[in-house]
Amino acid sequence: MDNQQIIIRVATPDDKAYSKIITDEMESSAAARGTGIAKRSPEYIEQKIDEGKAVIALTKEGKWVGFCYIETWSHGDYVANSGLIVVPEYRKSGVAKSIKQKIFNLSRQKYPEAKIFGLTTGLAVMKINSDLGYEPVTYSELTQDESFWAGCKSCVNYEILMSKDRKNCMCTAMLYDPKDHYEPEETKEFFKENVKGFERLLRFKQWKLLRPFMKKDKNKNGNSGSRLKSIFHHLFHL
Repeated sequence: MDNQQIIIRVATPDDKAYSKIITDEMESSAAARGTGIAKRSPEYIEQKIDEGKAVIALTKEGKWVGFCYIETWSHGDYVANSGLIVVPEYRKSGVAKSIKQKIFNLSRQKYPEAKIFGLTTGLAVMKINSDLGYEPVTYSELTQDESFWAGCKSCVNYEILMSKDRKNCMCTAMLYDPKDHYEPEETKEFFKENVKGFERLLRFKQWKLLRPFMKKDKNKNGNSGSRLKSIFHHLFHL
């Protein structure tokens, strides 16, 4: 896939024409992975575009390729680059990384003092975040703004989140603190050196968190249903 033909820029009002296809792809992608993201409406996407808080990727012919937007909490003290989505044929091509870099730069420009965080269920996004300087953290280091957690209600894993008192869920939390952070070269190298460990932890986390709900489903239906040096000690509250 030739990424030289992809234009990645801050979205403009004309891009609101893509809002429905963007939210449809978000929903179908989450369903295909079997994991949940906070559901967003086309109107919400359009609001982010109007506020200048969205990045879009398009081909030179005007075909939509990818999207991401900024959300803020705790009076702007925390920022998240949310809703990252890339159409299937452009995945694993580097487009997602370029979108993340663009939205990260936009976040730093608009909110230079804010902590930027993200939640992800995927190792690929963890790698992209690590390349930008994000560090894996516990949920306690994220915003405690109730409106943020309310956004998780539409996620299929919300029951797991609440069962853990919002201390853990299927997602892994990552954070960039402009006032106290490792350099991207350091977080990138740390991820590279520990990728096997992160992969095993993600699998174990999924098994551990899902097991009580699988047992619940089995009882109900009668059959089984479907800081860097110390981060591995503190990251997962299982």
